[in-house]
Parts: sequence; C-alpha cells; structure tokens
Amino acid sequence: MDSNSFSKIEIVEIVVMVRLDLYNRNLPHGANAILQEMESMSVRPLPSPRSVNRILDRHGLTHRRTGHYL
Repeated sequence: MDSNSFSKIEIVEIVVMVRLDLYNRNLPHGANAILQEMESMSVRPLPSPRSVNRILDRHGLTHRRTGHYL
C-alpha cells in the first residue's frame, strides 16, 4: 500500500472531514466538490460520486437545506 492509498474506513472519514470543511468555509460541498478536494489531496482510491453521496447520507450530511451543492 503506497502512502496515498487509504482503507475504506479512512476514505469514509476523509469524505466526512472534507464535507464539513467545505461547508464551514461556505464553499460548494456536494459530491463533486468533495471529490475535487480529495483529488487535490492525492487520496487513492477515489470513491465514485454515488459512493460519496451514500457516505454523506449515512452520516446525515445530505440535508439539502444547507445549499451550495455541485
């Protein structure tokens, strides 16, 4: 496993962390924005947009009332 390869549990934690960080900075924080940020962090393997949405849903982070989704 190389230094940028993460376990499934770590990927979930990164998705949640990035989502909250983007939201707190009042930036777009939908699945595509999260994936762009993870790409810039060289996170591997990148989950699919659908997987990101499932992770967000499981953690109660998809309440559309927050806005700025891309």
